[in-house]
Amino acid sequence: NWELEPLEIKDVLRCILHTIFFHRTLTLVRPKDVDCDLFEITYVQCGLAELEKEVDEKINQFIAWAEKHPNRKSQVCLSFFDEKNKHPGWFSSKTERVYWEQWFINLHVTSPKGQGKSRGSKAPANTKGQALEETSSRRDALSLLIQEVLFQIINYANEKKDHIPPISDRIFNHEILVPSSSDSVFGWNADVLRRALSSGHSYSLN
Repeated sequence: NWELEPLEIKDVLRCILHTIFFHRTLTLVRPKDVDCDLFEITYVQCGLAELEKEVDEKINQFIAWAEKHPNRKSQVCLSFFDEKNKHPGWFSSKTERVYWEQWFINLHVTSPKGQGKSRGSKAPANTKGQALEETSSRRDALSLLIQEVLFQIINYANEKKDHIPPISDRIFNHEILVPSSSDSVFGWNADVLRRALSSGHSYSLN
């Protein structure tokens, strides 16, 4: 699981999700380089305003969930699917989603160190300096991990293409699943598990 502090969620999920989308988009796009706010990392977005909005909305949903469920492990799932007629015929318009690829991002959102201390007591200057140093070294390590995962995504996306359905020139049908305040953890995980079992190509990013 990725161990993240709340402030780091947006950067990490943005660069992972947009990297997957960029390497799974067949439509003509205008690539856009984006710098992370907290990490020395530049990643590529498709340059599609609607997609950027969708990603940010889902990330904000996850952040809201994480605030209500501190120190809980969870998962963000990006699925690509094709829509097919369930029973082709003159009078049937029912379609079913056939999931052909899924990406699971396993997260453990933790509270920043020292957050639980009483506000009245002032921490010594050397303790504050040590905390800043720890945060800096932790983010350096996290930055290396993010870069490693981005390379994994690129390699996987470039090597594994045989399962991609023939499709017209457009962005693939997709959905981003995050737990919401109305979800029970078991119910949400069971739904994600069902989708994973229906897809022959699942990839877990830890």
